[in-house]
Amino acid sequence: MTLHELNILPKDQLKAELFKCCGSTNWVEKMLPFFPADDMVELINDAEEQWYECSEADWLEAFTHHPKIGDVESLKKKFAATAQWASGEQGAVAEAPQQVLEALSKGNNDYEQKFGFIFIVCATGKSAAEMLALLEARLPNNREEEIRIAMDEQNKITQLRLQKLLS
Repeated sequence: MTLHELNILPKDQLKAELFKCCGSTNWVEKMLPFFPADDMVELINDAEEQWYECSEADWLEAFTHHPKIGDVESLKKKFAATAQWASGEQGAVAEAPQQVLEALSKGNNDYEQKFGFIFIVCATGKSAAEMLALLEARLPNNREEEIRIAMDEQNKITQLRLQKLLS
């Protein structure tokens, strides 16, 4: 899709496309006044600015729109609208040894129990072992630190998905 094509979408379709990039309803609503957008760089800057003006509840909502790292079944079922992007973002997980996958699964569960939301990482370009190391490094954080890190990771994901949408 081109930027022009995105700009001329009916409001409901525009919302649906933006929601694929970031699963926060409030962020999507905050983005609507920026359309029609003049250029991609400006749109990405606006997206980032609006993301950081969202609340913790908005961030947590966005996190629920991601599969757990390595959870292929939820990619197929729950996240069908973004499964192609997410599977590409998590592509290295498919090549991971069983031991790493099991450690990711356990780490994901430990993380979610501790923080109350899933482990969010911009997985593009990272191996399963790298994501596991990041997960393990972040587990000792307190919730306040971790929500900030996860929020930053979601921002990276949103920017990448906006670029994919418009490529």
